[in-house]
Amino acid sequence: MSDTKQATKIAVLGAGSYGTAMAYVATHNGHSVMIYARNKDVVDGINKNHVNPKRFTDVKLPDSITASTDIKEVVKDAACVIHAVPAQHTPDFVEKYKDAFVKGVPLVSTAKGIHVKTHRLMSEAIPAALGERKEEIPLVYLSGPSFAKEMVKGHPMAVVVAAKELKMAQQVQKLLSSIRFRCYASNDVIGVEVGGALKNPLAIGAGMARGLGFGQSTIAGLVTRGCREMRQLAIALGGKPETLAGLSGVGDLMLTCFSSLSRNNRCGMALAKGKTVEEAFDEIGEVVEGVPTSKEVVRLAEIHKLELPLFRAVDLILSGKVKPEKALRLIMGRDLGTEEFH
Repeated sequence: MSDTKQATKIAVLGAGSYGTAMAYVATHNGHSVMIYARNKDVVDGINKNHVNPKRFTDVKLPDSITASTDIKEVVKDAACVIHAVPAQHTPDFVEKYKDAFVKGVPLVSTAKGIHVKTHRLMSEAIPAALGERKEEIPLVYLSGPSFAKEMVKGHPMAVVVAAKELKMAQQVQKLLSSIRFRCYASNDVIGVEVGGALKNPLAIGAGMARGLGFGQSTIAGLVTRGCREMRQLAIALGGKPETLAGLSGVGDLMLTCFSSLSRNNRCGMALAKGKTVEEAFDEIGEVVEGVPTSKEVVRLAEIHKLELPLFRAVDLILSGKVKPEKALRLIMGRDLGTEEFH
């Protein structure tokens, strides 16, 4: 695959770790990128020194990346707009700036999680926030195993972009794919979203296992059974089960469960060592989406009458009802059964 493509402008909303990383990989095809940031110091740092002073301060950003506090300037003439705002802030952000979006230009969401206030996946929350404009703005959802820290180092990786209309996903796929960042297209928005959102609570569980001193065998079991639970919920919500065997499902799940680069994984490790959720947040210094998502997964499990024991165990710990050691006993002491994947 060649990096040689028609250069154009890409807009990125959000100058956090993932927004900065998405801006970085979008330049691989020669595209210019403009980042929207609220913080003027961040904008000045990117424009004057080619460094985000809040994230990856040791990474020199390409000259083709600029920034602005004016969202209309950022999205003007952009071929696509990458939304890199955390899931819990996404609906309010989209509603606030919906008039700035340009008709027909795809909005590519990288937010992973379930919005707690409205109990919605991003594929429900974003259209609702767009209101009357939802028919004018094509929506695409990007997910898959992609740590921001590795993206800005130029590590090769693969993700999936999903849209209800496959042609729109393919349009974004062609814009963002490069020799270092390969995108696969899908029309299973629900499946891709469920994978991206649900791996976070499981990564907290994997971090707890690590924090308790358990090894790779324990985490491999958690990943395998966790993927089964993700698949069950995806089917209940209308997603395709095979999607969970792909990049946004088992791919992202393996990455976050086996790596301490994952914020959710580190949160679980901190909890296993006796820290509170608030103390874990302070230590990590960034959003840990698995915490609010956990409660929402249990809510959905009740609605769809699903057992989902791993998700329930993680939520019991996060809500302070049991300690990690007791949750382990609850999981391992369940009635024995057969291994079925339907």
